[in-house]
Amino acid sequence: MFEGFKVVIYENFSKLISPKPLATIVAVLLLVGIFVIISKKTSYNTKTLTYGALAISAAFILSFIKIVEFPNGGSITVASMLPIFIYAYIAGPRAGILAGLCYGMLQYIQEPYFVHWTQLLLDYPIAFALLGTAGLFRGRQWLGAFVGSMARFLCHFLSGVVFFAEYAGDQNVFLYSFGYNISYILPDLIICMVILLLPSVKSAIKRLQNTGLNVSKTA
Repeated sequence: MFEGFKVVIYENFSKLISPKPLATIVAVLLLVGIFVIISKKTSYNTKTLTYGALAISAAFILSFIKIVEFPNGGSITVASMLPIFIYAYIAGPRAGILAGLCYGMLQYIQEPYFVHWTQLLLDYPIAFALLGTAGLFRGRQWLGAFVGSMARFLCHFLSGVVFFAEYAGDQNVFLYSFGYNISYILPDLIICMVILLLPSVKSAIKRLQNTGLNVSKTA
């Protein structure tokens, strides 16, 4: 009797720690965290909302300008992440995360393909929402771009390991997902960093940061 009970517990535990349930738990926790952050009482003035809409629109338009497009998803674009980064720098991480979330949903509309609802969450709303974490480093914009890009990369990496393992063939699935996803995230990040280092761009961001766009908490 006890042996059978132990087998049932082991099987249930094995199912719980298998890749898809683990990925689902991570995705749900991240999504809950994102909604907790963006649902806090905040004050968005008209200018902040307008700039947010412009940032999302610019990012979406730039995402269509593809230098290289990969066969199984992902592409190197002309700095399509940059408008979300800049908005996060001037309006703060909470507004940046919300803008990234909206942009992620537009990305899904652009290429509506998914194999599992958890994969959809990881590759679209969560991955692009995390671009807004760049706003945590408003004074060190290159670091913000790196953190935001790597946060997005980790979502795609996890999705690749769990839901696209069959594309790895004989390769190690972790190495495959890492190599595939970094091959378009890294060039995009480098393009963004080069543009952010331009003195005119740096001064423009600084001026915008002084226009009162930063989102503030309300009681």
